[in-house]
Amino acid sequence: MDTNTVLTQAKLRFAHESAKAYLKDKFQSKLLVAEQGGLWKASPQMISILTTFQKQTVAVFIDEFDNPVKVEVQALKDKLLDTYNSVMEEYHTEWKELENQR
Repeated sequence: MDTNTVLTQAKLRFAHESAKAYLKDKFQSKLLVAEQGGLWKASPQMISILTTFQKQTVAVFIDEFDNPVKVEVQALKDKLLDTYNSVMEEYHTEWKELENQR
């Protein structure tokens, strides 16, 4: 293998990793949801916490700005779960396209 081949492969690898990092950042921002007076991240952790509180109709949680916000638990959980599922489906589709370009 000559130097030009190694250099070309390294550049391609770097471009691919940069594209993956950009894609991750792009979809992380889509997981933020303004709901019920707070800003929430639709993450598996937050959805799990809301599921734990499912017997309560109203509870106080700390939002992304570290503010305590009183929310309707089921409504927030439904919104975050819908957002998470739709964003992850879109992310997976774009990620697969990126991997196929390799």
